[in-house]
Amino acid sequence: MMTYTYNAEQWLPFPIEVVFAFFSNPENLPRLMPGWQKARIEEASFAPPPPHPTPSKRIRGIAAGAGTRITMSFRPFPLSPIRLPWEAEITEFEWNDHFCDIQVRGPFAYWKHCHRLTVEGAGTRLKDSVEYELPLGALSPLAQPFAAFQIASIFKFRQARTAELLPLMVGSLR
Repeated sequence: MMTYTYNAEQWLPFPIEVVFAFFSNPENLPRLMPGWQKARIEEASFAPPPPHPTPSKRIRGIAAGAGTRITMSFRPFPLSPIRLPWEAEITEFEWNDHFCDIQVRGPFAYWKHCHRLTVEGAGTRLKDSVEYELPLGALSPLAQPFAAFQIASIFKFRQARTAELLPLMVGSLR
């Protein structure tokens, strides 16, 4: 199998605690996916994260710690009559630094996605790193350009949606 990578970065004008809280809350995941996918969480078993180093009463919500498993379903293309399952497990979690998930069951032969955050100026730099393998064996190199385009499109949408949703979260904290 051939492993491919995808990397994306986004600077967000919000404190690292807010950005991390937003992304580590699995309830936000369906909101970050295109509407045509009709993504939804089907099942979740939560493992609590380690105690927060600086607890804040202003940032509420759940955080998916290492060991959390989430099963989602989504449409693979617009108007699809079928839904694909995607089960992921959080394998790493460090407050305000990073967390990573792997696909346990889903459309890829292998998928690992890490979110890494750093303070940059008056905001936060989010770096997404994805390693994946396609399930097509010897045909994977032929399908890779299409898969890379789809992944890039999803992350472009996700970045735009994050820029819309984070100000709403920050506004609700005031």
